[in-house]
Amino acid sequence: MTMPRTRSFVQVDVFSTTPYRGNPVAVVLDGTDLTDEDMQGLARWTNLSETTFVLPPTTPEADYRLRIFTPQGELPFAGHPTLGSARAWLDGGGSPRHADHIVQECAAGLVTVRRGEDTLSFTAPPRVRDGALDDAYLERIVAAFGITRERVLAHQWVDNGPGWAVIQLATAKEVLDLEPDLSLIPTAMVGAIGAHPEGSEHHFEMRTFAPRAGVPEDPACGSMNAGVGQWLTATGAAPSAYRVSQGARLGRAASIEIAADPDGTVRVSGAATVCIRGSITI
Repeated sequence: MTMPRTRSFVQVDVFSTTPYRGNPVAVVLDGTDLTDEDMQGLARWTNLSETTFVLPPTTPEADYRLRIFTPQGELPFAGHPTLGSARAWLDGGGSPRHADHIVQECAAGLVTVRRGEDTLSFTAPPRVRDGALDDAYLERIVAAFGITRERVLAHQWVDNGPGWAVIQLATAKEVLDLEPDLSLIPTAMVGAIGAHPEGSEHHFEMRTFAPRAGVPEDPACGSMNAGVGQWLTATGAAPSAYRVSQGARLGRAASIEIAADPDGTVRVSGAATVCIRGSITI
């Protein structure tokens, strides 16, 4: 255990233009000299989807290094903590090497975060696993979700580090109506996506469940949406630019924008607002 000292601490609401309706992330702006146990202990205590720690970079290309913890363990990459931590770093006086973007170093590699007028966006990292789910795992997900196999339009590994898999249902209502029994898939990292009616503000509804990480349901998930965006835009199942709503079953109103460039690069964008500024002794 390190000797406790006071450090800058913020909480950022990500993926909602209305504060406190998105997904919060706790950010310790100086993680220097904290042990793995210190970091994990704080993440368990905050009990948010993720808690992050900003550190000096180990490569000259990066502006800072980020470590990302769920209540149960460390992740090599996560989306909403990436945007929230970038906002926290800028708010705390961080000065990026490039005027229009930040380079974050994390266990998954270097991630570019671009600065828009009202939003931040990250470039989706490469997937470490893709392709269709195997039948046995799909059947376990279907059983846990309380649906029949016939309702699954498509399914895919969309893993960019956390271990994500996803199933596609026909409608957003079907996604919102799910009442999953996560005890049947205690080690899963899985999502469901379905289309909103034509003319809706959002193209799709997403829900993500992360029992392996100690997060029964995530209010808004950037890494899942990044992997799903790569899959859907590459196959033509979604337009090159679309919007996703998430968090309604948790009383949230997250809005996530996906855009695929002609070269196939996918960017995930959303609002990120600092809601709490202060200090923490750790």
